[in-house]
Amino acid sequence: MKQLKTMVKLLSISGFLLFFLGCGGDADPSKHFSIQLEENNPQQNQKVGVVLKNKKDIEISEVHYYMDGQELPVEDGKITLNVPTLGSKTLVAKFNIEDQAVEIEEKLRLLAPSAPEIYTYDIINTYPHDPSAYTQGLEFNNGVLYESTGKRGASTLRKVNYETGEVLQNVALENSVFGEGITILNDKLYLLTWQSGMGFVYNPENLEQLRTFTYGESREGWGLCNDGKKLFKSDGTEKIWFLDPETLQEQGHIETATNKSIFNKANELEYVNGKIYANVYQKESMMIIDATSGAIEGVINFGGLKSKVNRGPEWDDTNSVLNGVAYNKDKETFFVTGKNWDKLFEVKIRKKD
Repeated sequence: MKQLKTMVKLLSISGFLLFFLGCGGDADPSKHFSIQLEENNPQQNQKVGVVLKNKKDIEISEVHYYMDGQELPVEDGKITLNVPTLGSKTLVAKFNIEDQAVEIEEKLRLLAPSAPEIYTYDIINTYPHDPSAYTQGLEFNNGVLYESTGKRGASTLRKVNYETGEVLQNVALENSVFGEGITILNDKLYLLTWQSGMGFVYNPENLEQLRTFTYGESREGWGLCNDGKKLFKSDGTEKIWFLDPETLQEQGHIETATNKSIFNKANELEYVNGKIYANVYQKESMMIIDATSGAIEGVINFGGLKSKVNRGPEWDDTNSVLNGVAYNKDKETFFVTGKNWDKLFEVKIRKKD
């Protein structure tokens, strides 16, 4: 019996050596395989044909495919890409060659399952707004409008009476930082800075600074919003990051995508009923993003709104663009403005006819 076990072991080793030599002496058998999909840029929930290319016709066991740690069953040579989030993905194929486990990968970009719907707006009211404010963030809390403004040496955090435009309280940021988006959660106001790699936490009652925090993997500070549990942070890329409101550590991200491409222009943010409303950087439009998947489900065309604004001494044709969005829960309306705009608009958003 002992001799038989030794012989089996030797045959197994010999088999692997033959396989190794057959692969040209390459100790990494995964190099002889590749994954091919029938779609270069597949969409979420799409059934896509998949083939494991076997360059040496090596005998392998049954192949299993995975994405984001989830197995994707194969049916009639197709896998269904039913993973919850979009963007840059890795498709993994796992199989065995004799007793050796082999794993190969294929990078791809998973896109939204459908095209964004087009929305427009109706103006409900128009209010005065400080034209010196280079608006970066807007947020309603207990009927008060909070606003952050940008530019180094001129960045502020303020409380505003939205009906009159009166600045009720104003706190200047350090001259070295460029103020960005804000949000309020659990009686704390969070404010980002652009390229300084740090943010601030304030008491929203008196605008007293409570602490600072630094960013993790996210590139810069752009927009902020929250869903009542976590913070969402845009950083000038296709990624919107999740932050723990207590530790302020990044806990993952989604990537924004249409059915055609990945999109990287989300700026100021507002969260409403499972959707993130995001200003498109330097455009007169806003995206409606699914906060779970990252799918851009709608685009709001705010064309024509800028023409209703009077151009003051601080107006800049390049940078005085739509920026700033806040949702008033009591009125169920959105408030939008722009950098150095002299008006704040209360609007209803609706699908375009």
